[in-house]
Amino acid sequence: MKALVFHGPGKIALEDRPKPVISAPTDAIVKITKTTICGTDLHIMKGDVPAVTDGRILGHEGVGIVEQTGGSVSTFKVGDRVLISCISSCGKCGNCKKGMYSHCENGGGWILGNLIDGTQAEFVLTPFADNSLYPIPAGADEEALVMLSDILPTGFECGVLSGQVKPGDTVAIVGGGPIGLAALLTAQFYSPADLIVIDVDDHRLEVARTFGATKVINNSDGGAVEKVMALTGNRGVDVAIEAIGIPASFDVCQAIVAAGGHIANIGVHGKPVQLNLDKLWSHNITLTTRLVDTVTTPMLLKTVMSGKLLPTPLITHHFALGDVVKAYSTFGNAMKERALKVIITNG
Repeated sequence: MKALVFHGPGKIALEDRPKPVISAPTDAIVKITKTTICGTDLHIMKGDVPAVTDGRILGHEGVGIVEQTGGSVSTFKVGDRVLISCISSCGKCGNCKKGMYSHCENGGGWILGNLIDGTQAEFVLTPFADNSLYPIPAGADEEALVMLSDILPTGFECGVLSGQVKPGDTVAIVGGGPIGLAALLTAQFYSPADLIVIDVDDHRLEVARTFGATKVINNSDGGAVEKVMALTGNRGVDVAIEAIGIPASFDVCQAIVAAGGHIANIGVHGKPVQLNLDKLWSHNITLTTRLVDTVTTPMLLKTVMSGKLLPTPLITHHFALGDVVKAYSTFGNAMKERALKVIITNG
């Protein structure tokens, strides 16, 4: 089969690889129909995720058709159309029973495209299929559902829920890429009074306005903190969501959060950041970090199917699997290419 293979920082190639085979009775093999590239994949390309080693097939998002199931898989059968979760979970261990699928104690968690081969290929082996796949409803827009593999539950769980967004809050999202926009879309479930999106890309800020941002700030001049404080009467924001994963964006969140506020980190950080605890210690700040658990995926699926949540406008580019290296180039040059999410189609 064809697969996108990682060979160290900055090195990827489309190669022929053996088709995966069932190795445990809880496994399923899925023929990928559509996948995408995540910002986390770009962090892998930069060397920010050292667990990803030479020879790994990348990707942890996608939809497809069940090709084969292990003997213990009871929820799915060959031919079923499924959504693949970015998190694999046994559903039975102590952490899974607490809803912390990202830290499954039986070898699950974020393993696809990280510790095992991922979805940017013609086929993928999905462990713990009964708890890590979701049936695709008849008539669903499968491209829209690709957004439910990762970015929508990640933006919602790690940003909105961890940030405890409430009605009337002022929320700032630092980063207007796909994850930041997913947080923007799902924050509106809770009717915040103001949704401020900060980025250096005017196009992404324009998109953010169409997605519900009440104010946008271009931080090309490094003046975001002053602008946010001016907008909030020097009070700051109730929730600051970090959606990039670099020290500068974390610094902005620390500087703009109001007393009693929340900093919710989503971004994948490949370098240490400075925690200004000397300024924050007395301000009743809550700082959260986490991996997505995807426990909200069924709810988000319902909202997408009902038309209450519309992720399709996040998709800006389409590629065939044979052009996946070009897709990486486009996604990696997002500002120049005006790229948000790319859809990669197999077959």
